[in-house]
Amino acid sequence: MGDLIDHVEFDTIYHEHLCYFSLTALVALFARHGLDIVDVEHLAIHGGSLRIFATHASAEAVGEAVKEMLAAEANWVHSKEHHDRFASRVEDLRQALTAQLHQLKDEGNRIAVYGASAKGSTLMNYFGIDANLIDYVVDRSTVKQGRYTPGTHLEICDPQRLLDDQPDYCLLLTWNFAEEIMKQQASFRANGGKFIIPIPEVRVA
Repeated sequence: MGDLIDHVEFDTIYHEHLCYFSLTALVALFARHGLDIVDVEHLAIHGGSLRIFATHASAEAVGEAVKEMLAAEANWVHSKEHHDRFASRVEDLRQALTAQLHQLKDEGNRIAVYGASAKGSTLMNYFGIDANLIDYVVDRSTVKQGRYTPGTHLEICDPQRLLDDQPDYCLLLTWNFAEEIMKQQASFRANGGKFIIPIPEVRVA
């Protein structure tokens, strides 16, 4: 939950991922079932994850990592203002990204999307990004190719189309794999193509 709020990862909230946990909430949840969380690791995967280690209550001392994370969470986990700021930052992000896309389109640029992911669909539908701004979507999954994005009805193509068609910009909606994807698409970038990475703030790479 901390990473989601800090990095404005609102697009990861969808039908498969309805609950996001702080360690504070998990400690209470596990305690109701006679378990203590005795250690915790913070992982970068999926925009930020927690790996927890639990035992039967009183079987093992609670480790320093747990105490430190709980102390850090105490600064925000019960703060309505902290969560309200998250909502405001999502709205700021929506305005910044859509304004940039409209400006690029008005200047005659062609824009594609990389990543027909669930998070991508969440972002595009909430931000109102559709065929008026985007020409098509590419994705490596052959199961998705030849189909259309839900709600926005954009064609999903093989990533080879980026090289064949060479749009000016590509909005990277699978931002959690940005470095890996940009390496895969080095030829697109070498030919002058640029990626727009929307989260945690809009940047062009």
